Amino acid sequence: MFNPSQADVRRFFCQTYAKHRAAGVLTPLENIAARWIVEHPEYHADLENETAAIDRDYSPEGGKTNPFLHLAMHLSISEQVQADLPTGLKPAYGMALAKLGDPHATHHAMMEILGKVLWEAQRHKLSPDMDAFVEGVRRLA
Repeated sequence: MFNPSQADVRRFFCQTYAKHRAAGVLTPLENIAARWIVEHPEYHADLENETAAIDRDYSPEGGKTNPFLHLAMHLSISEQVQADLPTGLKPAYGMALAKLGDPHATHHAMMEILGKVLWEAQRHKLSPDMDAFVEGVRRLA
């Protein structure tokens, strides 16, 4: 999934959830996604109907968190930490996790930092400052 569409992302999470519930064989990426899906039972209803999920509007005006964006951020952070990309993220995560004591809470804190980095990049029409992301995660510790 190098450049997935919104529908592709939603389909991936819905199909992963369906495979998980059916005790199907998951790919390594699906295993990571399923872990985060299980951690978010409040999203299960959104993931049960693929067609409705693809068509649903999760704009901020609707007042409902976009479960697909949230899960995608968990998945992205998991992959980034595992690969230590950007360089230094893995040890920064380890330090933050040691302080916060909970992988889920650590991910949520990292999401706040990553969201700010992405917002700044979009605002200034620049590439995201991933060094700022790593530094922000270090500061969590």
